[in-house]
Order: sequence, then structure tokens, then C-alpha cells
Amino acid sequence: MCPTLRSLVLISVIGCVELITVSTPQKYVNVTIGGTALLQCIFKSTDETTTGLTTQWDFFSHSSMTPQQVYYSQAGKDVIPSSYEGRVQPPYSPGTTKNTSISIRNMQPSDAGVYTCQVHNFPDVDGKSEVNINVNVLEKPSGPYCSVHGDVESGHRVTLTCHSERGSPTPKYTWIRLDQTKTRRPVLGRATETGILEFRNISQFEFGEYQCNATNAVGFSNCIIELTPDVGDGVIAGAVIGSLLGCVLIILVVWFIAHTLKKHKYNQVKQSEANEMKRSALQQGSDHVTVATPASNLHEGDEPQA
Repeated sequence: MCPTLRSLVLISVIGCVELITVSTPQKYVNVTIGGTALLQCIFKSTDETTTGLTTQWDFFSHSSMTPQQVYYSQAGKDVIPSSYEGRVQPPYSPGTTKNTSISIRNMQPSDAGVYTCQVHNFPDVDGKSEVNINVNVLEKPSGPYCSVHGDVESGHRVTLTCHSERGSPTPKYTWIRLDQTKTRRPVLGRATETGILEFRNISQFEFGEYQCNATNAVGFSNCIIELTPDVGDGVIAGAVIGSLLGCVLIILVVWFIAHTLKKHKYNQVKQSEANEMKRSALQQGSDHVTVATPASNLHEGDEPQA
């Protein structure tokens, strides 16, 4: 083939190539947990016919680069994976509206990531056929956990920490001190937005009740902790020994009462047995006594026989 003919063929092929342009008016989407995310995707094609229109939505989570299919459509037939059934609303008549937007219901933190919209309309085989949308799922901070680290005694270093397990965007933490009337008072220690409150040399004036607030764009949560001086080891040991001695004393009192009652009952039984033996002895002695006949009972006329 001569060079001139080759050039004519190449120009004719290039002239048949049509372009497609895919875009989105919103590359960043924020949605609260449990809400619905609208992912907008529109396209322009030099070919007015859309019989060969193909649309695909994929999801890339922050923790994985493996794409997960969310929605697929070809020649007007929709395919929604089982993991998104009942959640994904497919586009309405995309061939006519040139709009391939979808919406996803009941968004959860695991749904945060990058969503990719791909549109192809044969014979459009070139151009910008893909667009990315970053989705953030906003969540109110969960109830934070407050804890104390260190010996809570005057002159010691004590640290308070506060942390929420969940929350998007990442919560910021503030500490306040409460008096007996729950009135806010300034904190004397060194606090950070990561939830740490440090007392390098704590004094009795810094003991009391402290509240930590975890806050983000969606809302806030808090926890309260009491900062009181620790009880000394000697006091604890004394309390333990006193409790043990009290238990021993109670046991001795109970044993003494039980022993006294047992001894008293034993003496009663012995006394009863002794009284019974005396009665028996007296009765046996009366049974062996002989009755004597008085001499006066003999008649005067009776002579004693030889």
C-alpha cells in the first residue's frame, strides 16, 4: 500500500472515532449514617443513539483497593449485586436523560470510600468515560471512655484520657472541670485535642470532677470522671487487719455463747439424772421395811403356850 493510500485510510478511521465525556457536579459527598447518598454521573456523547449504552458503578473502600461492583447496566437491563439489593436506586432512562446517577440508602461507615462511574456508548470508544466520587459517611462520636493513669496523690504526675471508639470525622476532645453545682471551671492541666489531660505536679486544688466532650460535625458525646486522692497503703492495711480482727472476735463470741448454752444444758441433764436416782433409792428402801406387832395387842387371858 502506498504511503498516500495509507494516510487516507488512517484519516478515515480517525474520522469515524467518536468521543464520550463523563462528569459529575459533585466529586465529594457527605452523608450521615443511615442516610441516602446521591451519586451523580452525567455523560455527553456525539452519538445520539444509545442502544449500545453500558453503565457500571464500582466501589473502592479505604481499606481495600479491590473494586466491588455496585451496579451494572447494558442495553437497558439492570444488574444489582445481592449485597446492594434493596439499597441501590438505579438511574431512570439514562439513554434519554444522559444521566446515570444512582442513590444508595442506609449508608454505613463501611460504605465510605471512592465510587467510580463508567459509561460507554458504542461506537464512542475514546474520551473521558470514567469519573470518581469520594463519599464520607458522617457519624456522631460514640460515648467516650474516660480513665485515670498514675498515682492520684499530691505532687505526682497524673494523666486523664478520653477516647471514642466511633465517630466520623475524627472527634476532637475538650476537658472541663465541674464544681459541686455542675458549673464549668477552667482546667489547670495541659489538655490536647486527642483527649489527653496531663497534671505534671497535681495538687489538692486540682482534685474534683472532670468532664470530657468528644465533638465532630455531626454531634457530641461526653463522659465524667472523679479525680480523688488515693487511699494510702497503711490505711488500707489497717482496714484489712481491723476487718479480720472483727471477724475473729465475732467467731469467739459465737463460740462462747454456744459453749455456755451447751454446758448449761449438760448440767441440767446431770441434775435431772441425780434427782431421779435419789427418788428411786428412797422408794426401794420403803419396800423392805418390816411391820412389828405391839405387845399390847395380846389378850390378857391368853397364856403363852409351852
